[in-house]
Amino acid sequence: MRSGLCLHLLRDATRALCAFLFLFGTSWPTSADDAKPLTAILLVARAELPDPHFKDSVVLVMNNIGPAPAGVIINRPTKVAVSHLFPDLERLAQLHDKVYFGGPVEIESVWFLFRTDTPREHAIQAFEGVYVSGSLELLRELLSRDKPMDGLRIFVGHSGWAPGQLQAEIARGDWTLAPAEKDSIFNGKSEHPWPAEQTPDAGHGT
Repeated sequence: MRSGLCLHLLRDATRALCAFLFLFGTSWPTSADDAKPLTAILLVARAELPDPHFKDSVVLVMNNIGPAPAGVIINRPTKVAVSHLFPDLERLAQLHDKVYFGGPVEIESVWFLFRTDTPREHAIQAFEGVYVSGSLELLRELLSRDKPMDGLRIFVGHSGWAPGQLQAEIARGDWTLAPAEKDSIFNGKSEHPWPAEQTPDAGHGT
């Protein structure tokens, strides 16, 4: 039953990705002028964290893209290939890169992180040299490069906390804090796929 439900969740996520790509960028600031002062950090889940959404997860958390902390899980690849989302971009068919599970919030939304030293329209700086966006136009531009996935990672859903919730979890010892670094996001190993064997049965970060 659990494995069947996991596959059902994955199929739902795939359908959501394909059906809701036009929703990119509707729920967060569209330019640096709208953003708060820049702060980003990595959260590493403690080994005994019971929440199945975040077990074994590493989360990039930013405070400058909404009224409360929000971010994406950076080490939970799905089985959905990036090429599946953009069948018209023929060069992607040869790639094996996957879409990542960013978190249980707004599973129908898609965010992406990319490396650049130059500010881009419709993108907000996450930390030095890394930007976050939900712009379909910008994503297609990046995917049209000679090396489409170079310094690029795509996520379905995101992680979020109510005011004061994340501080309480950190104080409780649920998370270890680490510096936000480019290599951790784009070169780190992703050994904890989504869905996991244990089917998520409790919400977190909503």
